[in-house]
Amino acid sequence: MSEGKKNQFEKSLKELEKIVEELESGKIDLESSLKKFEKGVELYKNCKSTLDNAQKKIKVLTEELNEEDFS
Repeated sequence: MSEGKKNQFEKSLKELEKIVEELESGKIDLESSLKKFEKGVELYKNCKSTLDNAQKKIKVLTEELNEEDFS
């Protein structure tokens, strides 16, 4: 993961954690809750996509290592 993507992932994750805390607190009104929930879903999708891509890369690299072991 490049440094820029890593920083973006970490920023998104922290923002998502903050949104979850705010929603769990119950101190915000319904309209604000819905907006924050919507933003949280967007952040979740972005984080999940980043993690999925990292997992795919790890799988490819692991397979390459396994192929080299048998060469």
